[in-house]
Amino acid sequence: MITRLSGTLERVEPTFVEVAVGPVVHEVLITELVRRSLQTKLGQPVVLHTLEYLEGNPTRGNLVPRLIGFLSEVEREFFELICEVDGVGVRKALRAIIRPVGEIASTIEEQDAKALSTLPGIGAATAERMIAKLRRRMPKFALLVARESPGEAGKAGDVFSETFEVLRSLGHSDSDARRLVDALRQEKKKPKDVQDALEAIYRQMHKPR
Repeated sequence: MITRLSGTLERVEPTFVEVAVGPVVHEVLITELVRRSLQTKLGQPVVLHTLEYLEGNPTRGNLVPRLIGFLSEVEREFFELICEVDGVGVRKALRAIIRPVGEIASTIEEQDAKALSTLPGIGAATAERMIAKLRRRMPKFALLVARESPGEAGKAGDVFSETFEVLRSLGHSDSDARRLVDALRQEKKKPKDVQDALEAIYRQMHKPR
């Protein structure tokens, strides 16, 4: 199972992106929330936390493997929870997540069915089912979201180590990846996550000399 994809963003469409990993280009389905974050990053290295599923009718033998991409593990976890609700499913969940995960989680926790039903494809009945099934699981979820916010970044060492591995997967040699990460360590502003680190490295690489 593919759980993370690191590569160059080659195309951004309303419902999917294309990410090049070496000579292979992957089509990855995305939410509107993810699209807004990626639309200005064409040609740049990106990291997507991914989820695989099979789409189609198993009785007809026409199942097609699909990849769904998220900006963080937290978003992926939230998406999987939403898909557990009766009447939602993968495609509806993809359309529905147009607002920050923390905001939607708070709406569920506060049992605000009216606000929840304003999400695309989520009517009043589905909103009530989401609240009934997920409400008790949102407090822990909100904490995870808060932990990933800019002022509450995780251990910088973990970010640098993961960035090193991502750079290697993008084709950089060990020495080159180490040089880029070491240069990033010297910056006053520390990256909050791998995506942030890659963007900083990309800016440095293309800075006029």
